[in-house]
Amino acid sequence: MNKFLTIPVLLAGMTGAAVSHADEGQWQPHQLLQLKAELKKTGISIPAEKLADLRKHPMSAIVSLGGCSASFVSPQGLVVTNHHCAYGAVQRNSSATQNYIADGFLAKTMADELPAGADSRMYITDKLENVTDRINAGITKGMSGKQRHQHIEKKIKELIAECEQDKAYRCSVPSFHRGLEYYRIRQMMIRDVRLVYAPSDKIGNYGGETDNFEFPRHTGDFAFLRAYVGKDGKPADPSADNVPYQSKDFLVVSAQGLKNGDPILLAGYPGRTSRYKLPEEIRFARDISYPALVAEANADIATIRSASESNPEWQVRYASVVKGIQNRLKKTQGLLDGFMRKDIAAIKDTQDAEFRSWIAQNKRDDAFIKELENVIAADMRLSEREFGWSVATNSDLLRTARTLYRLALENEKPDAERKAGYQQRDRSTIAGRMSRLQQSFAPEIDLARFSAGLNRYAALGAASHPAGLDNLLPKVSELPVMYTQTGLLRADERLAWMTRPVAEFRNSDDPFIRLAVRLHETGMALENEREENDGNQSRIIPQYMQAVIDWKKSLGKPVYPDANSTLRVTYGTVAPYSPRDGVIKGPFTTVEGIVEKHTGKAPFNAPQALLQAVREKRYGEFRDPVLGTVPVDFLSSADTTGGNSGSAVMNKNGELIGLNFDSTYESITKDWYFDPAITRAIHVDIRYMLWVMKEVDHADNLLKEMTIRFPKR
Repeated sequence: MNKFLTIPVLLAGMTGAAVSHADEGQWQPHQLLQLKAELKKTGISIPAEKLADLRKHPMSAIVSLGGCSASFVSPQGLVVTNHHCAYGAVQRNSSATQNYIADGFLAKTMADELPAGADSRMYITDKLENVTDRINAGITKGMSGKQRHQHIEKKIKELIAECEQDKAYRCSVPSFHRGLEYYRIRQMMIRDVRLVYAPSDKIGNYGGETDNFEFPRHTGDFAFLRAYVGKDGKPADPSADNVPYQSKDFLVVSAQGLKNGDPILLAGYPGRTSRYKLPEEIRFARDISYPALVAEANADIATIRSASESNPEWQVRYASVVKGIQNRLKKTQGLLDGFMRKDIAAIKDTQDAEFRSWIAQNKRDDAFIKELENVIAADMRLSEREFGWSVATNSDLLRTARTLYRLALENEKPDAERKAGYQQRDRSTIAGRMSRLQQSFAPEIDLARFSAGLNRYAALGAASHPAGLDNLLPKVSELPVMYTQTGLLRADERLAWMTRPVAEFRNSDDPFIRLAVRLHETGMALENEREENDGNQSRIIPQYMQAVIDWKKSLGKPVYPDANSTLRVTYGTVAPYSPRDGVIKGPFTTVEGIVEKHTGKAPFNAPQALLQAVREKRYGEFRDPVLGTVPVDFLSSADTTGGNSGSAVMNKNGELIGLNFDSTYESITKDWYFDPAITRAIHVDIRYMLWVMKEVDHADNLLKEMTIRFPKR
């Protein structure tokens, strides 16, 4: 029997299930000033004023990896994040003969640390300012959707250029509340990132896809990276002369542990949520978009596995690719299952009716609602064609050729007029992608994916076929010759194309370059339609969101914006939950559960050193006094989503006590609707991480580098 169901823990879980609650809200740090009473009620000791200041601890220690979250844990630029967030770095340094995925990697000295990848980045947010008025200045009612979109894009590029006068920083201007507000965010961008330590995937991915989004969970989803800078302390390109970044702040690691009901604070960079979308948008996702995405992901994974079955080297190269697709697949399937379990569209219908009633009662102008519905309908129709395009062009080599051709076209314009993503500031990122392509690529696999994608596209309905695309695509029978004739398989050739003029592309005899040129106008037609639609949304949706905010405020409820990959804070308590009648899960699992699940075969194949340490009960200072053993993972009521992977989970004093890495399967629909009864995030307990480092992998150098607070016995 798993320890999480022993009598003391079960009773604690039942008590927690009765009194705990999930805490909705992915708050911008400055919004925490409005939530002082709630933070105090939850048990958070850190003043809201401190949490709202990006320049102060602990927020100054929180890092973005550009898709995952992380945090500094030493003054020498040491960063802790999830194993699956560092998986690409591990994979890029692995081969069939030196497989760090299976064996793990530990740099005993800084000199042994490995490059995380040419385009690996760390971002440290240090400044945020509201620039809504500057974005909206000059917008007129007579503008078309595309004109409005281009105006906003132009203003954003101006604001970014102004902010990036200091080349140490990377700036962005994301929208909040679906275009109601814009904030300019300044981040130090570190370009030299190195892999320090990742346990074997027998620990970091224990349970694999079988346990993904499930609980009980026994996954040690953690890894360490390090930030390097030039000797002057400023960000620099990767170089052997670089030195560790001296992080201004870092998190103290607390091995004192938690118990059921304890408060937690979580900070990171959640990716995307859709909690303010309309009921019809939910139905489109449920009935059309998500089923198509699930089918496509299943088919793509099957193609990769079939094509790489006989080649271990290809399996290693595509390990990170497959893992990413699998994760998106299970999440999307979980959303579909969640929609089946609870009619979220019907719940949104009720909320929408209440909102419209409030509009009428307050005699507010509701003309925007009908226009909003029309714009959303156009967006859904366009989304179907964009999906068809993605299926038909499922080739890394084709994407490379299209990127290079678009770069050549944009290079003909002044930098300020180039499309975002193709400006001078983006060249190093593009070059990094060109350089590292083959680390996760094999032409034979790409050929199989492209061929299969073309066949699937042909079977899609007419609504998914962009106008004119069918006649431009190559025949499946033509693809093998294209792969033998292209020069884009070589990194030097890809990099060389970054500086070539448009005329050379149009006169090229490289089959992938020719295809990119041939497809360009159709791709641009889709992009132009997207800009028109997005521009129309930027006119209508802010009106809707302002009305929603006013309505919520009339009910005494503060409103947080949907997640958009910017720094957010959420809080909650360690808490179990009941997914169905008669079943209570959590809040903790323990190392004994690893032994119980162990079969000796993936994904339940634990390292022998770990199994031996458990059998000998070598728990030391990491033993929980209540559980009597080492906790592995735990649940909390924190509000998280994709992008929160690697987020620091802190105790009431701001000390690191775990890492967020997943959600329960029943929680997946929280991207659309937050259900407090079942929403739970899954975290790896810091005590398990430290125990693995000491007893299994002997990462003594890192244990000494971190500041660890042990419990008093």
